Amino acid sequence: MIDWDRVDELREEIGSEDFGEVVDLFLDEVEEVIDRLRDGPKMEDLEADLHFLKGGALNLGFRAFSQLCQAGEAAAAAGKADTVDVDAILDAFAESKDVFAQKLAAA
Repeated sequence: MIDWDRVDELREEIGSEDFGEVVDLFLDEVEEVIDRLRDGPKMEDLEADLHFLKGGALNLGFRAFSQLCQAGEAAAAAGKADTVDVDAILDAFAESKDVFAQKLAAA
């Protein structure tokens, strides 16, 4: 679900003192898009929204979430936005965020 090697790599790249700030920024930006999806995704914006989410998720190591975003983005790009399982994407984000927060809190 979480690529912890990527998380460690990111922490090394930006430094431990800035890591928390980057995580908070990522989560704030992602939550804005997640809220839009929860409110009922606009099919014309779905591809761009999922592309944004995928990029952020990959940077922070949210592997399962990024994979669902990538599949949804591809479907939307192919004109099949109505087939994207937005609920699965939202669930994957929530679960990834919980696992991520628990592990960071324990560290």
